[in-house]
Amino acid sequence: MSGTFSTLTNNTPITITIPKEYGYCILVAVGSAFVVTWKAMQVGKARKKFNIPYPTMYSPDNVQFNCIQRAHQNTLENYPQFLVLLLLGGLEWPVVSAGAGIVYLAGRIAYAQGYYTGDPKKRMRGGFGLLGLLPLLGATVHLGLRLIRSQ
Repeated sequence: MSGTFSTLTNNTPITITIPKEYGYCILVAVGSAFVVTWKAMQVGKARKKFNIPYPTMYSPDNVQFNCIQRAHQNTLENYPQFLVLLLLGGLEWPVVSAGAGIVYLAGRIAYAQGYYTGDPKKRMRGGFGLLGLLPLLGATVHLGLRLIRSQ
């Protein structure tokens, strides 16, 4: 499967072939939607448990609720970057990118579980997830440089 894209400067066609392994990146992206949904459900459960009504984002006096809410919010703040790096970097390095995406998502889950304790310092248990972003960033930069050089 391949697609042809044109550059804006000289309209020279550039062909990017999508490898069959890119499906792994797509599946990791779908899995990430389940992680985000799971976190949203945890916030909903905590709202009921601690009686925090909508539209209150953060409680003035319930640290544990705030930690649960913050774990979800932080993931949403970083989600677009993750998806862009996963899906673009995966065009050239699909297996590496999918594996890195799994590491990132496992880190986000560990981050949330640590944060859910109500002790914000325990969120650092998921710090290893950042190691998943480095290969994604490298793969995406590599793709961008290759496209620029091919002109």
